[in-house]
Amino acid sequence: MTRRRFTPKFNALPVVHTPKIYQIANMNRVIFLLVLITFSTIQLSKAQEVQQKIPDKTRLLFLLDGSGSMLAPWENALRIQVAKKFLADFVDSLRTNDQLELALRVYGHQYHRRLQRCNDSKLEVGFSPDNHDAIINKLKTIQPQGATPIAYSLEQAANDFPVDPDVRNIIIIITDGIESCDGDPCAVSLALQKKGIFLKPFVIGIGMDRKFEEAFGCMGKFYDAKNISAFKRALNEAVNQSLGETTMSVELLDHQQQPTETNVNVTFINNFTDIPAFDFVHYRDANGRPDTVEIDPVLNYDIVVNTVPPVIKKNAPIEASRHNVIPIQCPQGSLNIDLPGASEYRDGVGVLIKKDNATILNTTANKTEKLLAGTYDVEVMTLPRKSFKDVRIAPKSNISLPLKQPGVINIFLVSNGVGSLYEMDGAGQQRWIANISPESTRQSYAIQPGRYKLVFRSFKARGSKYTHIKNFDISSGGSMTIRF
Repeated sequence: MTRRRFTPKFNALPVVHTPKIYQIANMNRVIFLLVLITFSTIQLSKAQEVQQKIPDKTRLLFLLDGSGSMLAPWENALRIQVAKKFLADFVDSLRTNDQLELALRVYGHQYHRRLQRCNDSKLEVGFSPDNHDAIINKLKTIQPQGATPIAYSLEQAANDFPVDPDVRNIIIIITDGIESCDGDPCAVSLALQKKGIFLKPFVIGIGMDRKFEEAFGCMGKFYDAKNISAFKRALNEAVNQSLGETTMSVELLDHQQQPTETNVNVTFINNFTDIPAFDFVHYRDANGRPDTVEIDPVLNYDIVVNTVPPVIKKNAPIEASRHNVIPIQCPQGSLNIDLPGASEYRDGVGVLIKKDNATILNTTANKTEKLLAGTYDVEVMTLPRKSFKDVRIAPKSNISLPLKQPGVINIFLVSNGVGSLYEMDGAGQQRWIANISPESTRQSYAIQPGRYKLVFRSFKARGSKYTHIKNFDISSGGSMTIRF
């Protein structure tokens, strides 16, 4: 017999003629929804890009010391002469970078030091494209004479950068002395970095004693320009670190020092502000190679591998303008609490995983969790609670801790009252595990197999002697009804 092929007839349903005005309204509604979905997708993509992508454009502010001490001799010239010459040459060399805008702020150059003017700071050339000649010409006119208000200048510099979340803001401070106006440059620098006004400043100390490194290191990255050659190198390194493209691969090593671990969130923490700078979920390609991510080399990072518990690599060594490979050992195994019938527990069954007496993970039964190789204590929130001490998670292992399926106890009371459940051990000793509700005469509890005792007194009873006691056993998957 030949089987006839069935062809659906889509026009078999009755056609409903919608008035034209409703057709237009529905069409507008569909168009609106499509636009809304598209806009939301664009916004989401842009948010993800802003969070993870380093901006292409950089604004670089030179903060130059124009205080009286810059007139001191330095090799065969004055400090200010050397600083102005090399800074001018450097600004001239940056003309070809169309993703870079420059500005110049100077402090201590408008009033003589005997006046101790602690607001002597001025943005001499603001940010704009192709302002290199303006900065070079302005440098020629700077004549040192005043105080050293570094903290005040940093506060003012916060207003020099136009607000733009898609631009990196960087400061290079060139100075030969410490704060002279009772300000706190470190506190100001940290506060402005935390607000995202600018990245960690570069501080080039001209002809200074090494002991000043601590005073300036709290502000940002300090360079000791003890001579003119060192000054040139510091200036080059600061700009190279600001503008060079820097990438990184994080190799998550197993117990055999092989980079096989993956699928873990890796966080790069700005170790100056303690604020997360980047988050990447680790990935390995088909050949087992970790992927490459771009990072900002201006910052110093603590890398947090968010295993349980986390592994932290402090002050990860990063070289600007090159690819960096950072190996971090974090071998893992997995753990599961195997509890049949967990659904009998109305609110589910929580699991606390502890390390050194501190809870490091709050999870649920029948859920596999990855843990860093090590030894843990596990507490399962059944009734009664079950504990596993010194559970060893070996690398690549899959540990399952079995528990028996609970039974159910049904309690029927003639009236409301006060009662408690106790677990009984083989020696006849009891351990309190729960109070029953005084607000209901009918109650049910999922409870692990074992021997128990229920103690109850009705609110209507006129004396302790009317306390009821019931011993009972619960089997796995079984049930028990108690009536008082």
